[in-house]
Amino acid sequence: MIDQKNIGLFFGTFNPPHIGHTLIANYFYITNDFDEIWLIVSPQNPFKKNSNLLDANLRLKMVELAIEDAHFLKASDVEFDLPKPSYTYKTLETLTTRFPHYNFSIIIGSDNAVSLDKWENYQYLIDNFTIYVYPRNGFLSSNIFKHKNIFIDSNAPYIDICSKWIREQLSQNKDLRFFLRKSVYDFIIENKLYVS
Repeated sequence: MIDQKNIGLFFGTFNPPHIGHTLIANYFYITNDFDEIWLIVSPQNPFKKNSNLLDANLRLKMVELAIEDAHFLKASDVEFDLPKPSYTYKTLETLTTRFPHYNFSIIIGSDNAVSLDKWENYQYLIDNFTIYVYPRNGFLSSNIFKHKNIFIDSNAPYIDICSKWIREQLSQNKDLRFFLRKSVYDFIIENKLYVS
């Protein structure tokens, strides 16, 4: 029997992964017909500067720690072996080749959705995959590219936490234990990550 699954793909640099990431992943799992949500760790985002980007393997480890007790969440390093920077369409081409019977959907924030038409080969993405959009501060749904496969979920939790702010606070030795899963926070402290 063919193993068919509905997989939600949640892309990010996860630098570091915080409770906002896991909350959003959890939300889309329970509100949609997904068998799993895969957190795709991007080694290099073409739209982001990499001066503060932690090694990809360390970020993957933190994602694994953040979701270690959630059977429906999976950390993925699929982009690690792809050309840099990481282009979403290349990742989807790779995944659909490896898992031809899986149905993949994309989960992105409105901050990314407003510039979707600037993504490399975006037409392939919007024509072939469902894209779920959750709200981010300062990025209105009215500015998001309109297409029949793009669904804006205005009921998704509004999480105004970003990894950049967390990195800044960690560099000042602030206690952020409630912004990160305990295992992730402990890993950061033990390995002296994000310190100046």
